[in-house]
Amino acid sequence: PPPPPPPPPPRTANLFGAACLAVTDLMLEGATRAAGVSPSGAAALLALRAEPGLGVTELGRRVGLTQSAAARMVDSLAAAGLVGRHDATARSVSVRLTTAGREAAARLLTARGEPLAGLLADLTDADRERLTAVLEQVLAKVYARVGDTERVCRLCDRTICTNNAECPVGAAAREAAEAGR
Repeated sequence: PPPPPPPPPPRTANLFGAACLAVTDLMLEGATRAAGVSPSGAAALLALRAEPGLGVTELGRRVGLTQSAAARMVDSLAAAGLVGRHDATARSVSVRLTTAGREAAARLLTARGEPLAGLLADLTDADRERLTAVLEQVLAKVYARVGDTERVCRLCDRTICTNNAECPVGAAAREAAEAGR
C-alpha cells in the first residue's frame, strides 16, 4: 500500500479544531435553548425521533451517557413532558417522545440548522461542493475512530443528510462491516 499522507500543518489542524468547537457552540446554543434541554437531552430527543421506543440503556449509549446518567436524563425529560416510559418487557422500559417532545425535537432541528446555514451562506456553490467533499472525508475518519454511527450522528438532521445523497458515516460503517467479513 502507498505510504500514509503527511500530517497536516499544525496551523491547519489548529484552525480546524477552533472552527469545530466554535461551530459546536453555536449549534448547541440555539438547539438546547429551543428545546429547553441539555446537550445530551437534545441528542436523546433526536435519537428517539429517529427510532422511537429505545430502552434507557441504549438511549444512553447513543448519547454517550452511562446507564445511571441516562436514567436521570430520561427522568428529567419525562418531568418536562417530553418523553414517556412504556413497558417493553417485564425487565425493560422503552422511551418514546410525547407530542411536546416531537415538537421540541422539530424546534431543536430548526434552531440547530439556522446558525450552520448562516455560516455557509456566503460561500459560492463551488466552495460548498468542496467543503461537502472534505467534510464527507473527515466524517468517514471520525467514524473510523469512534466506530458508532449513532454517536457520531447524534445531533444530525438525518432527513437532510440523506436527501439525494448517501450519509458518509453510514457509508463508512458499511465499508468497515464489509472489510470485516
